[in-house]
Order: sequence, then structure tokens, then C-alpha cells
Amino acid sequence: MPDVVLPVLDEAGALPALLSSFPDGYRAIVVDNGSTDGSGRVAAQHGAVVVSEPVRGFGSACFAGLLASHPSDGVVCFMDGDGSLDPQDLPLVAGPVVRGEADLVLGARRVSTRQAWPAHARLGNAVLALAVRARTGWRLHDIGPMRAARRDALVALGLRDRGFGWPLEMVLRAAEAGWRGEEVDIPYHPRVGRSKVTGTWRGTARTVRDMARALR
Repeated sequence: MPDVVLPVLDEAGALPALLSSFPDGYRAIVVDNGSTDGSGRVAAQHGAVVVSEPVRGFGSACFAGLLASHPSDGVVCFMDGDGSLDPQDLPLVAGPVVRGEADLVLGARRVSTRQAWPAHARLGNAVLALAVRARTGWRLHDIGPMRAARRDALVALGLRDRGFGWPLEMVLRAAEAGWRGEEVDIPYHPRVGRSKVTGTWRGTARTVRDMARALR
């Protein structure tokens, strides 16, 4: 049964519909990264395993969820908890890993509307993906927020970034370790509420800073 890590910070409005849409056989692990809106309580009410991670940072939350997932080489997935991704697409991303066809699978976002992904964020992602393709040889077009890998192998990569560079570091270290990387298309929808990352210039700048550090 794949575990799914959802790092959240004040996403109480998105969680009920999101957690109610999980496909059978997928267990939600919601990592509350310091929410003040009761996100952890809402997640627990809708059947999720809730982990509290007081140290702020996207990578900190993801790492806490990874450690809380099932060991013994099970599959672990990651996805945003803001309602922009559909849990029903998890089998598309996790499937190649479950079947042993790939070691790391990323969901490449395909926007449903222009409002789903601001132009400045799409441009930054495209430039980053180009750099990653040159570095790794993987045919990637997105450093996607929905992804899947083997849990124990991912722990063994020794990821160190605890900010927004976590997703990129995962890809780079996996490629260096000789993993097989794959990308599948998934729909991307407008999030519930205002984004704290790509929805603001400050959040975007912080993400670019962390990603650039990971590339170095």
C-alpha cells in the first residue's frame, strides 16, 4: 500500500475534498508544518495520519513524512496538499515504480486553466527543467510536485535540503545514483486559497534561491 506524504501549511480549506478523493490502497500522511488554521485536526478527521513538524521548510516537512512512511522498501509518493493535484492520478505516477519499471517518477503538470500556474512560475520551472535535463540526461519538463519512489532507497539517498530545494535535490541525487527516471503527464488545477510560494513574488524568489543552491 503506497504511502502519500502531503506537506501542509494552513491548507484546512483544501484537505476535506482532497483526502476524500484518495484512491483505494493509498494512505495519506499529512505533515503539519506549523499551521494555525487547524489543518492537522481537519486531516485527522478525514482519516489521514498526521505528523507534526515544527521546523519550517518544505523539505523539513517532506523528510518528516518520509520517515513516518512504511519501511521495508514500500513505495512512497509526495503531492501538494492545496487541492491543485487530484489524488486519483496517484496510480499513474506510482504505477511504474510499483511495477519495477522506474525508480523515480515525476508528474509533469499540464494546466487546466492559466490561473492554475502563474506565468512567472511556469517560466522559472521551464528554465530549471532545461538545466536538469542537461545535468542528468533525463527527459524531464517539470520538477513536478507529485512523485513516487521506493521508500528505503529514497532514505538512502541522504537528502539534505530542508527548503524548497528538496524536490530538485531528489532528482539530482537519484540521477547520480543511476536511478531510472520517468515523467508522466498529470492535470494541474487552481489551488484552494492563495499560494504561499508561486502565488507571491517573495515565495517565488525563495524557491528560486533554494533551487539554485541545490543545483550548485
